[in-house]
Amino acid sequence: MNRITLQNAPDPVSVTSQTVRFDSNGNSLKGTLYLPAQTEGPLPAVIVTGAWTTVKEQMAGTYARELAARGQAALAFDFTGWGESEGKPRFVEDPATKTADIRAAAAYLASRNDVDGARISGLGVCASSGYMAAAVADDPLLQKVALVAPWLHDPEMAKGIYGGPEMAANLIAASEAEGASDTVLLGASATDENSVMYQAPYYTEEDRGLIPAYDNKFSVASWKPWLTYDAQVSADRLTKPMLMVGSASIALPAGAAAYEARTKAPLEKLWLGEDVTQFDFYDRQDAVTAAADAVADFLNA
Repeated sequence: MNRITLQNAPDPVSVTSQTVRFDSNGNSLKGTLYLPAQTEGPLPAVIVTGAWTTVKEQMAGTYARELAARGQAALAFDFTGWGESEGKPRFVEDPATKTADIRAAAAYLASRNDVDGARISGLGVCASSGYMAAAVADDPLLQKVALVAPWLHDPEMAKGIYGGPEMAANLIAASEAEGASDTVLLGASATDENSVMYQAPYYTEEDRGLIPAYDNKFSVASWKPWLTYDAQVSADRLTKPMLMVGSASIALPAGAAAYEARTKAPLEKLWLGEDVTQFDFYDRQDAVTAAADAVADFLNA
């Protein structure tokens, strides 16, 4: 078990961390469970997941540490086929697989004696917001869902985002071609125009998201499950409390607005100023602190 001190908190707060493993569809997934240093009795727990292609040491770990400092048992983990987790093919952004992994994480937390099985929730950042919302909508173990900088596209939105219907169709066709799962692209680069995220902030910066643990890879087989994914449809099934934290400058505000209009779930919102961008929510300290405070208040209510 490791002890961590969050120096950027208003008062330095200690949390502990431990490496954990759990099974998801026959694959062993590796995670880090962050716990408040001072605990009494079973803790409320939250599963924290990050943006597409990311690993547990990036924004998922950032928010998990912050929520542990605010009283939660917070689990960040590597999805099937990513980071230190098992699973093949590797580096496939498959919403169905990732949603199933979240539900496996919930079952794992519910099995722990130090977790209150009646108080397990989920926090999804960016692309995993759709996966998390779907998992919470369908899994009785998950009680609440919080989304930070939510990316919630449907197939029609995806066509516009990825160059129009023809380009989207071409990408889907490439993902269905023989050997697609073995064709791996560079995830992010400041110099390689063929990377999936060319000159994207955070992902291309070594002092931010471009860390040694980051796979920085993207299987061509990802395009079909990603582009045909409908993150909006879970709004019809979600009845549990939801919190959205974002700003007018997040990457897909239209997706958040569409989900809000569609769901009948009890919904709370915190929208920060326009100067807070999608990438700022990943690691800018003031944005992370504001978001973590709101999420902790929501989960503890």
